[in-house]
Amino acid sequence: MSIHRSTYRHPGQPVADDVSAEVIRLSQRYWYWGYRKIYDLIDREKFPVGRDRVRLIRRREGLQVSRKRRKKRLLGTSTRWVHRATHPNHVWSYDFVHDQTIDGRKLRFLTVTDEFSKESLSLECARSLTSTDVVRVLGQLVKAHGTPKCIRSDNGPEFIADTVKKWLSRSGIGTHYIDPGSPWQNAFGESFNSIFRTTCLDQWAFESVQEARAVTEHWREEYNTVRPHGSLGGRSPAQFAEDWANDSRKMLTKQQVGKS
Repeated sequence: MSIHRSTYRHPGQPVADDVSAEVIRLSQRYWYWGYRKIYDLIDREKFPVGRDRVRLIRRREGLQVSRKRRKKRLLGTSTRWVHRATHPNHVWSYDFVHDQTIDGRKLRFLTVTDEFSKESLSLECARSLTSTDVVRVLGQLVKAHGTPKCIRSDNGPEFIADTVKKWLSRSGIGTHYIDPGSPWQNAFGESFNSIFRTTCLDQWAFESVQEARAVTEHWREEYNTVRPHGSLGGRSPAQFAEDWANDSRKMLTKQQVGKS
């Protein structure tokens, strides 16, 4: 069979007890290392054992590194899929932005925007914001601006909570949850959050929640009424919304005249 004599006649050698003991000792000391690193330590000490033998010893003794299983994230169920808003109050987008005061305590901002007019509808600020706060803010905005057809968000726990979903269902507002890890599906919301952080949050060191609320509310008014928006032809969101309303009234008047 053309097998070398030394191969044919070489008897297997059992692993010495001191080698097994050393593998067990190192594996218990460095419990977060895999068998490859344990082998490198064994090899450094000149023990006569191979890497596969180290792996088998660890498996026999139950010393493998345990892999953490990722918890399955709960996902929201979309009730209305909208690619692009076509008029004001068609699609709203909301998300959370995080910051902190100078003492290191966290701040959370709930941003709500109209995707068609690019208007910032709300910048709610607090140390903590829950699903109950989300419902409260949305209720205030519906009273002030009317009911949107759909609201777009990620699958954050506050947005998929039963409290929020039940309120949206009662209000006749559809939901569009983007796919996990796909922020480009909420492109305008992500763009607004980036502008908010760059031109406001990164420019201020807030001392308190009250200061953060005052500063961000002033920024929101300036964003809506002064800042030119590239996708709106250089107009501010407020000016664009006013022009769109005027054009809609003119078109409606022409249609009524044509029918008469």
